[in-house]
Amino acid sequence: MGEKIMELGGANMDIDLIQNKKMTWKCDRCPWNEAEKTDKHKCAVKNVSLCEYFRGIKVDKSKDQWDIVLCAYLSKTNK
Repeated sequence: MGEKIMELGGANMDIDLIQNKKMTWKCDRCPWNEAEKTDKHKCAVKNVSLCEYFRGIKVDKSKDQWDIVLCAYLSKTNK
């Protein structure tokens, strides 16, 4: 029998796409930060906010990658 996975709402966490020296992996840059040449925009800030373009997290089990950020930045102009 497979494991039971629950979807639980209300997680309170920090999520960003800002590379730092402590990270042992590469992360893509936030397109909003890239456009404004800054590091001020974050996907989620614990106890504070969610980015208006943040659409969730995706998992790619084939690559063992559990941290793919779904972003809608500039989606209106990309149509």
